[in-house]
Amino acid sequence: MAEGWDRARVLALAPDASSLRAAQSLASRGSWPLTGAGHGDAVWGECQGSAATPYRTAVDLSGPAYRCSCPSRKFPCKHALALLLLWSGGGVASHAAAPDWAETWLTSRASKAGDTPDLKPIVDPVAALHRAQQREARVAAGLAELDRWLCDQVRQGLAASQRSGYRHWDEIAARMVDAQASGLAERLRALAAVPHSGPGWEGRLLEEYALLRLLATAYRGRQVLSPTLRDTIRSRIGFTVRQAEVLASATPVRDHWHVLARRDLDQDRIRTRRVWLRGARTGRFALVLSFAAVGESLDNSLAVGSQTDADLAFYPGGVALRALVATRYDTVRAGVPLGASIGGLLAEYATALGQDPWLETWPALLEVTPARAPLPCVSDAVGDALPLHPGAAGCWPLFALSAGRPVTVAGEWTPRGLWPLTVWAEDGMVVRL
Repeated sequence: MAEGWDRARVLALAPDASSLRAAQSLASRGSWPLTGAGHGDAVWGECQGSAATPYRTAVDLSGPAYRCSCPSRKFPCKHALALLLLWSGGGVASHAAAPDWAETWLTSRASKAGDTPDLKPIVDPVAALHRAQQREARVAAGLAELDRWLCDQVRQGLAASQRSGYRHWDEIAARMVDAQASGLAERLRALAAVPHSGPGWEGRLLEEYALLRLLATAYRGRQVLSPTLRDTIRSRIGFTVRQAEVLASATPVRDHWHVLARRDLDQDRIRTRRVWLRGARTGRFALVLSFAAVGESLDNSLAVGSQTDADLAFYPGGVALRALVATRYDTVRAGVPLGASIGGLLAEYATALGQDPWLETWPALLEVTPARAPLPCVSDAVGDALPLHPGAAGCWPLFALSAGRPVTVAGEWTPRGLWPLTVWAEDGMVVRL
């Protein structure tokens, strides 16, 4: 059976504050007529709710992964969180056998976990090379069209962008999809919101146009660039690297990785989870991505505030941030990570921009004091300050937990400001914002 989790680790799994409150109200023996733990690393139970029959809930702790008969579309739902809270507090006894409904699900997960990744060699290398050359030609043609489109936008004037609807951006984005340049399509669709993003929008839009043209120009001259910069350009355009290739070619980096922050984003019909890690020994940042379609659960195996001994395999690129968890060895007791100064953050970000001008976010781990006036911001011990991102400026839990005192904050630094995601309170409690 897995080693017991503390309450903070369970609370860090909550998808939002309302789920957390509901779970805490259900985490009592009276709500659970049936509970059990065992089957390797699993917890299960039946929770009496508003329905005639109890909700059946099971958690595979090795993931963790969740299964519940309730209609909630949140992962984990309030029942799974409540069951974990009850278990972490010693309220769930061990049992040799799970009920049939839990046994079936757990056995199915175990069989899937035994599947090996597809490492089959390419059957026809000549055909594969031909397909690769065809894609390069399509991308080149698409970028030439994008270049002409960008010149037209500047020639016509940026003011016309405010009068354009989403269709204006969708048309050129669709052309990039046809050209197999999905990365460019995502950036173009995101531009539709810029003309309505407040004062200074025209400068931000022109910056994005300039970065897109730089990307098109760099791709045309890729033969004279360094291999790492070529890898960066290809990834920004939308060329992907298979996980099997990353695991086979990258040298693993073993460290005690502190899970700093997590952010979920909805893009069309795909949900993306960004999890930021930092190595205790190397000081290196890492970004682990997971994806899920609507109704599917995202990877919850990296709980914010935890620390894990693991090998990471990094994707190629000028700024190697994205990584895969290659091997996990053990969970390490986590303390409060050491935050940096604002000057240190900006110096790291400037260096990274020199290697990848299209970098949109950079991990931030800071020791700062939040303030709401005159503008929402954070400042460090030497008086340097950073504004909060407009989308996160009303982050009241950050100000409440700080109460005017320095706190450790993890989040994402962007050109529009800091987006705080995690704060460590004075007592070491980890709070996701």
